Amino acid sequence: MKLQGLNLSFIGCGVMAEAIIAGLLRKGLVTSDQIVGSHPRPQRRKEMTEKYGICMFEKNAEAVRKIADSENSTVFLCVKPQRIRYVLEDLREAILPHQLIISIIAGVRIETISKGLNAQKVVRAMPNTPAQVGAGMTAWTCSEKVTEDERKQVKALLSALGKELYVETENMIDMATSLSATGPTYIFLVMEALTDAGVHLGFSREIAKELVQEMMLGSVLFAMESHKHPAELRNMVTSPGGTSAEAIYQMEKGGLRTVLSKAVYAAYKRAVELGEKMSGEK
Repeated sequence: MKLQGLNLSFIGCGVMAEAIIAGLLRKGLVTSDQIVGSHPRPQRRKEMTEKYGICMFEKNAEAVRKIADSENSTVFLCVKPQRIRYVLEDLREAILPHQLIISIIAGVRIETISKGLNAQKVVRAMPNTPAQVGAGMTAWTCSEKVTEDERKQVKALLSALGKELYVETENMIDMATSLSATGPTYIFLVMEALTDAGVHLGFSREIAKELVQEMMLGSVLFAMESHKHPAELRNMVTSPGGTSAEAIYQMEKGGLRTVLSKAVYAAYKRAVELGEKMSGEK
């Protein structure tokens, strides 16, 4: 889906905004002429212009006004959560009723953005860090005023980061935050622990790291292509009295499942708390 006639403004061109811009340009969905952005640091503005050929502004409102004349324009909010109040104040007078707002700011609810900008068309999306290499998973939802055509456009935009999934409620965004958005940290911790175990056995750290990374990548690809339940795949390689059986016994004995479940639920509760704090409910 080539997004002809669409103009994009990225407020806060940090790592994730750059991932979206790079993905859109790489896939040929838009051209650099269709994109503008904002960032307070001159060096970052220069870097983004030189790297992607996009127009950059120091002031957030200037980046929004640059695309205001376009009938089809979308504003991405990509700032840090602690900056959201200031950004909403900056943009309140610049945002026009027809503009679509897409927020990838963790913990900030649609209602907060809608009230802060006096905007009716708001999308809340939660990508994860693998999006930086085009292999992300982004859950998203939107306000009722977002049309069907605009939803298709959102799907195309978020596909620049990898896979996208529409969910019906904002509570599901909080749930996705704890599972898919925070999830890479769980994987990285397991990766780190397994690498350390390999070093303890006698491998060099470089070799242990390669073994672990390739094992994890291959296991995920195998699971996706087989369409089998993880328990079935695990049983395929767990022989009675074998190495896998002994390893699994120790993990179950140590409460690995319970620890993971508690970690995910704790992350979910924290996501809800942050949302309440940002919206002024607490």
